[in-house]
Amino acid sequence: MTIPFDGRRSFGLLPFFFLPLPVPMSPTFKTSVLFFCSLVFSFSLSAAEQRPLPAAAAQDYVLQPSDLLNIQVFQEENLKRDVRVSKEYSITLPLIGKVDVKGKSLRQAEDLIRELYDRDYLVNPQVNVVVIEYAKRTVNVIGQVNQPGAVLFPQEEGLTLLDAISRAGGFSRLANRSQVKLTRTNSDGKSDTYIINVDDLIKGSSSNSWPLLVNDIIFVPERIL
Repeated sequence: MTIPFDGRRSFGLLPFFFLPLPVPMSPTFKTSVLFFCSLVFSFSLSAAEQRPLPAAAAQDYVLQPSDLLNIQVFQEENLKRDVRVSKEYSITLPLIGKVDVKGKSLRQAEDLIRELYDRDYLVNPQVNVVVIEYAKRTVNVIGQVNQPGAVLFPQEEGLTLLDAISRAGGFSRLANRSQVKLTRTNSDGKSDTYIINVDDLIKGSSSNSWPLLVNDIIFVPERIL
């Protein structure tokens, strides 16, 4: 967490040094005092700037197949495991066996594992789940873009239609931006295709930002001249 600079922390020592003293200070001593105060100021500012950002946002990351997780239970070293999420969105852990983590964030997975251990095996277990290797998540952007091909999702983040097109180099000069096709395969194996006017997204006329799912296909057709 970045701590806003509070001048009182850095200058709290200054009144002490600049109070009237019973004896006069030599110029050399005054110079030493000022140098020391500048060091205090620099150290305080540097410490504030170097504080790490909070990792709270990472807890909202939704687990994906092939994510490699490190799972630890406080004071239970024998339960520590590195496990990979299967294609069926499950992991296997000591004592509790297979755990379904489909659609769950890191925080939700921690809560579920804590509940399962607490149910029959441990008293108030403290569980920590960390992603140590993210699965590669991509969508395909093809057609009239400057760099067609697979586009990676940013780690721990989602990706919208406009983001993906931007990461594919943006539209080419021949792109038909009002007839962009998004093809998505559902869990039942069927495909749905949506026709999207991206100009409306750019103008803010549409309330749907079209967040993407893994393996979505975006096709930008050529406009008719």
